[in-house]
Amino acid sequence: MERKSSAAILLLFMVFLMADLSWASKKEKICDKGWECKGVFCCNDTISDLFKVYNFEDLFAKRNTPVAHSVGFWDYQSFITAAALFEPIGFGTTGGKQMQMKEIAAFLGHVGSQTSCGYNVATGGPYAWGLCYNREMSPSQSYCNPNYLYPCTAGVEYYGRGAIPVYWNFNYGIIGDGLKLDLLNHPEYLEQNATMAFQAAMWRWMTPIKKKQPSAHDVFVGNWKPTKNDTLAKRVPGFGTTMNILYGDSVCGQGEIDSMNNIISHYLYYLDLMGVGREAAGPHDVLSCAEQEAFNPSSTSSSS
Repeated sequence: MERKSSAAILLLFMVFLMADLSWASKKEKICDKGWECKGVFCCNDTISDLFKVYNFEDLFAKRNTPVAHSVGFWDYQSFITAAALFEPIGFGTTGGKQMQMKEIAAFLGHVGSQTSCGYNVATGGPYAWGLCYNREMSPSQSYCNPNYLYPCTAGVEYYGRGAIPVYWNFNYGIIGDGLKLDLLNHPEYLEQNATMAFQAAMWRWMTPIKKKQPSAHDVFVGNWKPTKNDTLAKRVPGFGTTMNILYGDSVCGQGEIDSMNNIISHYLYYLDLMGVGREAAGPHDVLSCAEQEAFNPSSTSSSS
């Protein structure tokens, strides 16, 4: 009788054990929603899962043509390597697939428009020529402010370089601190190394220029909630406000000017090429900063 009772208890224990293992197995397959991926499986796709080599080639189709000024410099692997530094804090990994693709397109829309040598009748169209440059070709000044926190290094020029061009000694100093690179003494790194050039642009995209202000990333993905003053200044979450953060009143608050619309057009063009579609970009008042007041007026702005 005792043997039968023990066997029954053992059998019952085995049933519970198998059920527990089955439950654990199912639980193990539930992926984390956050980028930190603490569990066994992670839900979030990385940029390289969503944005492939052929996408990069489609967006920047003319960058290596003989008339381009930085032939052979910009490449997909440099972009992906740079992005790996910022993906854990949300760059291209925030929200679902559509938001991730939209952020990639938005960031590259800025990059493409700022490094383009395209024009209206250019082969392939005006938006196929992004990443034509990696430096300012004819600097109009030395871009040195000797009275700033980051003093100019003798013999060094701080003209525009990079994927979202960096100008002025103080911008090279701030971004260099952020990336732990000595850009103040060696700004040429941004025209010698494509990964560093993309990293500098991504740092600028992900980092607020001042305390109590949002980053371009935050206003784009919806992390930022406008204050009453922002609403009065017509600043709303979306692509338009990324231009306000990156360029201030050199682009925004000037009405429907060509420089602003050129940036918007690059973004929409890239959305189409990436298969997202420009209709996902939202209405014009979200895309535009034509009527927005600048976060940082030009007299105090350190925008690039």
